[in-house]
Amino acid sequence: MSKLETLVTHTDRQRLGTMLERAYAVAFDPRDQVRRFEMEMDHALAVAEVDIPPDVVTMHSTVEIIDLESEESETYTLVYPEEADVIRKRISVLAPLGQAIFGHCVGELVTVVTPTGERWIKIAVLHFQPER
Repeated sequence: MSKLETLVTHTDRQRLGTMLERAYAVAFDPRDQVRRFEMEMDHALAVAEVDIPPDVVTMHSTVEIIDLESEESETYTLVYPEEADVIRKRISVLAPLGQAIFGHCVGELVTVVTPTGERWIKIAVLHFQPER
């Protein structure tokens, strides 16, 4: 149900690549979520910041999502792991939810992999995207 290609800005790809290198440097056996994210980035389409569509979730975007099972909505800002803060609703791009929404568009349905199984969420509103 989600789109086939993840969009990422050149700047985000570079910064995320550095982040992944650090993750591998400090972890003897990186967690599955880091590996999944790396695979996603390997297949992502990188574009210039000015060419990223205004409805794509990029780093530091503030996005409202809806859990399709519970119909509850939440608003989060997508951040790098060191900026994550659950209380301030700043979610890491390496968290399952962060990975699911990064590079995808408003209106898309995406799967979030959790320890208890998969959840479907809808990217409902992009309240802020730094490229716009």
